[in-house]
Amino acid sequence: MKNHTILITGGTGSWGQELVRKLLDKSPKEIRIFSRNESLQVEMKQQFQHHPALTFIIGDIRDQDELMQACHQVDIVYHLAALKHVPICEQQPDQAFKTNVLGTQNVIQAAITNLVKKVVYVSTDKASHPSNTYGMTKALGEKLMIHANVREGNTQFVCVRSGNVLGSVGSVVPIFRQRIEQGLEVGLTDVRMTRFFLTVSDAIELLLKATVDSRGGEIFVTKMPSCHIKDLAQVLIEDLATSTISIRETGARPGERLNEILISEFESRYAIDLDEHYYVILPSFEIAGLQEYYSSRPAVTLKYYDSEHAMMSKREIREMLNRGGMLA
Repeated sequence: MKNHTILITGGTGSWGQELVRKLLDKSPKEIRIFSRNESLQVEMKQQFQHHPALTFIIGDIRDQDELMQACHQVDIVYHLAALKHVPICEQQPDQAFKTNVLGTQNVIQAAITNLVKKVVYVSTDKASHPSNTYGMTKALGEKLMIHANVREGNTQFVCVRSGNVLGSVGSVVPIFRQRIEQGLEVGLTDVRMTRFFLTVSDAIELLLKATVDSRGGEIFVTKMPSCHIKDLAQVLIEDLATSTISIRETGARPGERLNEILISEFESRYAIDLDEHYYVILPSFEIAGLQEYYSSRPAVTLKYYDSEHAMMSKREIREMLNRGGMLA
């Protein structure tokens, strides 16, 4: 990525900021941060001490003209921008559709028009066998990205599918921490609930892996651990609480399910075991050279990959939280 010009949509979020840190070590020509949030852009400028390689662009992925300009002479696009909160997307599905589907199509068109070499799309476990509006819109985003590889043009499009990133905005860990530090009870929607988790550093390694190794048309999936949310809450209480903190069950929210899926039963028919850290889901249709490239890799042996598999113990949860800086 040395001397490359890179565009990051939604680049002021936790993923974007960590990605910028990693990319700056690779001596890019320019990194363009494209987002709607003016105040976060100001904060990020100060955090990175007005680094000369960083360019900040106020814009919305719904605005195709703005994206066309932002993609001019860009080599790589990381598409992180999305409406991500399940309850908000349930309440306003039209807005989720405009950003997560129409906005993604705008990114695709801008990339093709500007001869971008590669686009990396950040998806979610909720896109696999989706049960809510957020998951459905991200699944459509994946479909658009993968199908874009058969359109006329030389741009490669690849997806990465992730679980919950520790410490990201709106995730459970910062919410739990705030409640515990205030001495308030912790609310769980359902004590049976399980989720996949990874650190933000691991999430960015997934992005960089897909950038370097992808051919266009793949969905990269990290092999990641999962846990009961109740166990996660108990570990945080044990390590952070200065008074007695109780856990209260509040009931599942609209669109929320007990377990998440990273690879569905249907997708497992097209998934390969890439290495000790990653799976790759190939499309169900042919992309020139793609299936042949991966033909020597073994197919996955699992029927599906959900968050009831590979559950962490409390000790392992504590180790993960320490690695992610969540117990500091």
